[in-house]
Amino acid sequence: MVSSFFFAQANQPGAGGGMMQTLIIVGLAILFFYFILWRPEQKRRKAAEQMRSSLKKGDRVTAMGIVGKIDRIQEQTVVLKMIDGAKIEVLKAAITEVQPGSGEEESGS
Repeated sequence: MVSSFFFAQANQPGAGGGMMQTLIIVGLAILFFYFILWRPEQKRRKAAEQMRSSLKKGDRVTAMGIVGKIDRIQEQTVVLKMIDGAKIEVLKAAITEVQPGSGEEESGS
């Protein structure tokens, strides 16, 4: 009895207005996701790629919490020189922060 009541209302003329409201809500949701989520993430990713492509020897970088100076740049990785003279190879994609080097190489002790 109750189900026949709902089916009767769904078949009434003028139910097409509900479809238009649904399309408007879906359109607003898509705009929301684009401007609030996707576009800022795209800008952040582009800035990070630009930062990683402009790396040069002597820059001080942070990669996954590891801080060091760039000793050698390879295609996908960089070799970092630590404060004690040790060297470690990390992926370019892991670099999160770059501080430009002073241009002078420090002498080893």
